[in-house]
Amino acid sequence: MSDLTNKVAPVNDFDWDAYENGDALSSVSKEELEKKYDQTLNVVKDKDVVIGKVISMNKREVVVNVGYKSDGIVSMNEFRYNPDLKVGDEVEVYIESQEDKKGQLILSHKKARAARSWDRVNSALENNEIIKGYIKCRTKGGMIVDVFGIEAFLPGSQIDVKPIRDYDVFVGKTMEFKVVKINHEFKNVVVSHKALIEAELEQQKKEIISKLEKGQVLEGTVKNITSYGVFIDLGGVDGLIHITDLSWGRVTHPEEVVSLDQKLNVVILDFDDDKKRIALGLKQLTPHPWDALDSNLKVGDKVNGRVVVMADYGAFVEIAPGVEGLIHVSEMSWSQHLRSAQDFMKVGDSVEAVILTLDREERKMSLGIKQLKPDPWDNIETKYAVGSKHTAKVRNFTNFGVFVEIEEGVDGLIHISDLSWTKKIKHPSEFTQIGADIEVQVLEIDKENRRLSLGHKQLEENPWDVFETIFTVDSIHEGTIVEMLDKGAVIALPYGVEGFATPKHLVKEDGSQAKVDEKLNFKVIEFNKDAKRIILSHSRIFEDSQKAANGEDPEKKDFKKKKSSKKVESLNSGIERTTLGDIEELAALKDQMEAKDAK
Repeated sequence: MSDLTNKVAPVNDFDWDAYENGDALSSVSKEELEKKYDQTLNVVKDKDVVIGKVISMNKREVVVNVGYKSDGIVSMNEFRYNPDLKVGDEVEVYIESQEDKKGQLILSHKKARAARSWDRVNSALENNEIIKGYIKCRTKGGMIVDVFGIEAFLPGSQIDVKPIRDYDVFVGKTMEFKVVKINHEFKNVVVSHKALIEAELEQQKKEIISKLEKGQVLEGTVKNITSYGVFIDLGGVDGLIHITDLSWGRVTHPEEVVSLDQKLNVVILDFDDDKKRIALGLKQLTPHPWDALDSNLKVGDKVNGRVVVMADYGAFVEIAPGVEGLIHVSEMSWSQHLRSAQDFMKVGDSVEAVILTLDREERKMSLGIKQLKPDPWDNIETKYAVGSKHTAKVRNFTNFGVFVEIEEGVDGLIHISDLSWTKKIKHPSEFTQIGADIEVQVLEIDKENRRLSLGHKQLEENPWDVFETIFTVDSIHEGTIVEMLDKGAVIALPYGVEGFATPKHLVKEDGSQAKVDEKLNFKVIEFNKDAKRIILSHSRIFEDSQKAANGEDPEKKDFKKKKSSKKVESLNSGIERTTLGDIEELAALKDQMEAKDAK
């Protein structure tokens, strides 16, 4: 109690009577007191922008003291752009109304920002100032950012130095920006977050580039993946791993090896003078697979692998990651017909093969799959003996015959003359077609050249043995002219056989010439079984009839002509052997012989 009396001094001249009557202060002193009180308050006017201090806040409202007789209320939504707002911060507010129905001061932070926004935005651009903004939503090509109450545009390329794959993660965030462009006519503002970090990255980039050396191993992050390679962020500096430097094995697409944002070690392979283009390698950090290949592997061994690349000439098979061998198309089948390798296998197939050649220094290997099967020519004489009959498939045509395959690796040729006993075949395509089955008989084996001589007509008896008894010389048969040639006509005879007549034998009795498709009688004037040739004449029929009518024996006359012709030939041969002194004797002999013939 003594402490309290020491601190508070009594008022000696206090008028207790006035206090009791309710008139403790004089009118002069009361006015002075009100004046002094008013001087302690700010003078505020409606529609003004003033600075206030945050004195309290909750999830819905912010209470701001602007030095007026009452505090103002601002909606918390107006401070979304500034999640760091706290008690004690000074904020701009716009005086909406000095008193509402409740006698409360109504303030707006949003309108205060908008009132001075253009001045602040222009000032930020001029002074290269860093400002805060609230990302409201996505839009085409970027984001909409609330800056001082103005909706500014943030291009997607200006969000970060690395490509952005998910824009939605930025919505609702408050970030720092730089104003990079203002269009006063349309009141458009463009901001950038990337510009803030580029300067810092540029400095880091210079430091990294200055230390780059070939063979150096660095840690990087996968920034972008393309069909031809992978871009790696080395900390502000980008390098490229070409697809061929990702793995010792075949890579169809880099996504098979790496994924976005993956961290990995890479080695510097090369760079240009300015060190702007940096070539990186990933596979070089591991030993070459050929160096780790089983030392016991040798020619003749069987290996398993996967087809990784196909070409017309062969297939590349990976027997271990980075170790490939080539199966040439000629080693895929015992067949002599080189087909496309795609006829035998495709990419992704698992195959078993035999090592044919192995060069560890050159890192090359050739493989074969036909060697897994026995060579059909090893026992060709037994399986396809001369005279044996088989079914073959037509593979190809030439002007002189048909190439067929009896089984894979066993080919043969049917000569055009061995296709038919009777038909005159100009080209094999008239007789059969590629891909068709044809019955054959083995005529000859050429083991050295791996070729069989085959026949088709030999499967049937030779009809010319029968034709010899039917188409005898001087026999007459009905025939149809099927084709006219320069040297004569082809005539279709009975039993599917064809004959030939020269133009002079195609003259009809009325002197006209026979024509195609005309059906006439023909006389056989020559039959040759070995050459399969029948010579015909239509003219000879009526010529012989006329001679018979004139009392001449055509056969006898023909015989005399032949005999005379033979004698002349004999004479001529004799003349060749005589000397000039014998000419008179020869002349006499000739006259004597001709006289005998006349009798």
